[in-house]
Formats: sequence, structure tokens, C-alpha cells
Amino acid sequence: MPGSPWENGYCESFNGRFEDEVLNGEIFYSLKEAQIIIEQWRKHYNTKRPHSALGYRPVAVETIVKMDQGPVMH
Repeated sequence: MPGSPWENGYCESFNGRFEDEVLNGEIFYSLKEAQIIIEQWRKHYNTKRPHSALGYRPVAVETIVKMDQGPVMH
């Protein structure tokens, strides 16, 4: 069937990594715990983990925007 996840290399790669790096290594005792751990992994996967297709650079590097100390009055 065209468009099936098992025919898409990107989906298969992601699913395999997610299973190997999170699901096989954790026991979740609550839904909240699963949400927190999966979100931490997702942030790492998208902002810090080097991707071979991008020359071993992260997909979206985190940006820290320094805020002014106080409100600006015009």
C-alpha cells in the first residue's frame, strides 16, 4: 500500500530509534511519566542529536533570546 509507514525510510528510521532509545529502555508507571520522558527525548532528538543526513548537525538548534530586564516605554 503506497504511503504506508513501512515503505517510508524516514518514518522507519524514526520509529526504530524511538523504540530502541525510549520504549525498550523505560518502564512507564504513569501516563504523565511517559509524557515527560518522551518530550525530553523529542527535544533532544530535534535540537541536540546530530543527524547523518545533515552532515551530523542537529535539525533545529535551540535558540536562547535574551530578554530586556524591564518593559520598554515609548
